[in-house]
Amino acid sequence: MTRIAAALVLLIVVAGGAAAALEQDFFGGRREPMPQAEGNQPYDGKLTFVRLKYTMGFYGRRGWEPPWAHDYPTADTHVMKILNELSLVRPRMDGSNILGLDDPELFKYPIAYMSEPGFWSMDEDEVKGLRDYLSKGGFIMFDDFRGRDWDNLQDQMRLVFPQGQWVELDGTHPIFHSFFEINDPHTMTPPYGGMPPAFYAMFENNDRTGRVMAMANVNNDLGEYWEFSDTGYAPVDLSNEAYKFGVNYFIYALTH
Repeated sequence: MTRIAAALVLLIVVAGGAAAALEQDFFGGRREPMPQAEGNQPYDGKLTFVRLKYTMGFYGRRGWEPPWAHDYPTADTHVMKILNELSLVRPRMDGSNILGLDDPELFKYPIAYMSEPGFWSMDEDEVKGLRDYLSKGGFIMFDDFRGRDWDNLQDQMRLVFPQGQWVELDGTHPIFHSFFEINDPHTMTPPYGGMPPAFYAMFENNDRTGRVMAMANVNNDLGEYWEFSDTGYAPVDLSNEAYKFGVNYFIYALTH
């Protein structure tokens, strides 16, 4: 393990093992319910973690928390702190913005993150908003889903790009070398047991040599590792690997 990789988690270990509260999560730890969103910060030119919200017909698995908010806000701020320490990017680190796909503000931010797309649905305005966002250079990463959730994600993206194709990537693609060298992404151990991870991309104009518009972390949950990286619930090596993927996605999207 390189010195940088070994130090990743240490950069954001500020809370130790004090993850006290009310709700049970995957790693067996305790966490507080989702805090009330403090409101989006106005655009100031800084890279900001944008979490996409969506409507659905029923509630998420943690009380009244919607699935799109899973791991919010800790995962968002943790990965921004890592990006700040390891690169010349100086992102906002005190929070994240929550936006809908039909919000014109989305076009001010080059990268967006969606959690649990198995619950995701869109109306016509949201379909158009996402199509325009990606066509004009935006990048979206889908995370925290497994099994049949992948079917719904593909169904929703067919509304956005009816001819769009998902392509499974291996370690030769530049996105896995934009900062860290991830030679074999399939060695990433997901928090979901028994389901092998896979990484799928949708390319602009279906050109496999061109820009990746969307990444799907199939059978995986990077955000879970990001959130709990300061608690000791997950091995440090796994948290480090999850951060490598996140950093690479952000650097790739900022440079393509």
